[in-house]
Amino acid sequence: MGDVDFLVSHDHLGIAGPEGPAAVGFLHGDRSWQRERSVKKVRKKLPIGIDGFEKIRTNDFYYADKTLFIKELLQNWGEVNLFTRPRRFGKSLNMSMLKCFFEIGGTPELFDGLKIMQEEDLCEEYMGKFPVISISLKSVGGLTYKAASDALRTVIGNESKRFRVLLESPSLDEKDKTAYERLIDVDRRSDASYAMSDAVLIDSLNILSRLLMQHYGQKVILLIDEYDVPLDKAFQRGYYDEMVNLIRSLFDNALKTNDSLYFAVLTGCLRISKESIFTGLNNPKVHTISDVRYDEYFGFTDSDVDGLLECYGLSSYKAAIRDWYDGYRFGDTDVYCPWDVLNYCDELLADPNAEPENYWANTSGNDLIRRLLKKANQSTKSDIEHLINGETITKTIRQELTYREVEDSIDNIWSVLYSTGYLTCRRRVPGKRMELALPNREVRELFIDLVKNWFEETTQADSGRIRQFCAAFPAGDTDTIQEMLGGYLWDSISVRDTSVRRNMKENFYHGMLLGLLRSQGNWIVQSNAETGEGYSDISIQTPDKVGIVIELKYAEDGNLEKACREALEQIEEKKYAQGLKRRSMKKIIRYGIAFYEKECMAAMA
Repeated sequence: MGDVDFLVSHDHLGIAGPEGPAAVGFLHGDRSWQRERSVKKVRKKLPIGIDGFEKIRTNDFYYADKTLFIKELLQNWGEVNLFTRPRRFGKSLNMSMLKCFFEIGGTPELFDGLKIMQEEDLCEEYMGKFPVISISLKSVGGLTYKAASDALRTVIGNESKRFRVLLESPSLDEKDKTAYERLIDVDRRSDASYAMSDAVLIDSLNILSRLLMQHYGQKVILLIDEYDVPLDKAFQRGYYDEMVNLIRSLFDNALKTNDSLYFAVLTGCLRISKESIFTGLNNPKVHTISDVRYDEYFGFTDSDVDGLLECYGLSSYKAAIRDWYDGYRFGDTDVYCPWDVLNYCDELLADPNAEPENYWANTSGNDLIRRLLKKANQSTKSDIEHLINGETITKTIRQELTYREVEDSIDNIWSVLYSTGYLTCRRRVPGKRMELALPNREVRELFIDLVKNWFEETTQADSGRIRQFCAAFPAGDTDTIQEMLGGYLWDSISVRDTSVRRNMKENFYHGMLLGLLRSQGNWIVQSNAETGEGYSDISIQTPDKVGIVIELKYAEDGNLEKACREALEQIEEKKYAQGLKRRSMKKIIRYGIAFYEKECMAAMA
């Protein structure tokens, strides 16, 4: 939604909520609403996908004020500060904000009206007083080590080009200027893919820091965003050891042996162990999602969300937003995912009836959960089941791992799922143990979808077993159906949460059974097809002209026999078989199938 030519009345703030009116007018439409009293310009635009502080502040985007992060960072000063948070929780925006605040030649007006400006002495001493090197490593990757190291050269080279003033600096001699040219040129070659030798690349941030301090007479602030992305990509592509050596050498020169450094801030999703990356660094300050300090500066707090919703007239949607996107716990603060809240608000401004969606969960490959499922034994399946059903599991959490260690054990995967936001801590237990839970409905829905996909992949890999199961349906073999379906239930993960409505539980079993039956490529298998006066759960047409109607029930009281009987009665009452008769099926079989947790019963009319 843009901000041009869109106005709202004072009485109707765009959208009044699920049950209220949407009073919206456009200049190119009916102008009669302009006569309403107190007409005013619409609120700020929503910053969907924008993580540049300057862009947000100069283009009239909404900003949740996190500027007191600057004050706390300076008060708790450390030479090297590492912040680990899940993706899409505002790490890059905060880094951009730090750059705009500290950088010489910046724009102080960007901070007008923000909380940090109330700290007058601090602003006087630090604002606009430092050369700032700011890089993001999120684009550093590739199929090979050479491609990734070239990408790193490009990132550092592009940042170095911001300081072309060094070429004319009276504080630098010719040797210094030559050193700078090696950072921004291609080592005297015409092919840009060979920019910088390996030796220059490793020392590049140190060189640039030294030259900037010589020119400005002030030590440098170094900001490195997404520091762990190159390691993740290298691990996936098979050149992890080479990338670890490169990043270790780069960081050693930039963060340890750099006399020109005032302080550095790094962000990432994981706290990579000191032995692999931060070797030799003197006590870097690491702030994970478990730490109380800085807990309110990444993500939206409850008051942040209240302010946003009030601004856009969406306060009546608070309960849905809390259910879907709240639930994270950083230190002592409950946190919402900003990416989700902003995207859903944007949808609501266009459509007041829009349903919440998986915005955050769909911005990643979610490979970690797939790895967990592939490694899962029966105990792990039980843990996942507890999580999906709204319960907690207790695990020992290691927040300092290497990527190689992630694959060593299932316990390490739990730790990474916690660090990356798929799980949250409900309570600390002595011995570095935590009670973990799925934070909200969005992540829960993601887990359920991935479990369904995993179950379908694993069951269909055993083609003989699944053929035997499916053959039992046209044969009227309820004993085999019940026995084999019970086996599949034991292998899978069930939904038994008492807070989940019965129809939602039925949908889970429905999806599982549907996936099994659709493995038969020459069957016509329909879900909720209109076959009579209503919609049967599943209907099947086989090449042999056998029609099958299946109705599913979840037995809330555990009485499977009663639930099967109700399912069969519904088939007759709703005349679900009529549609199959019209399709000239020679034989029609009716099944009622009931479920309760991992138990099932199949009955035939």
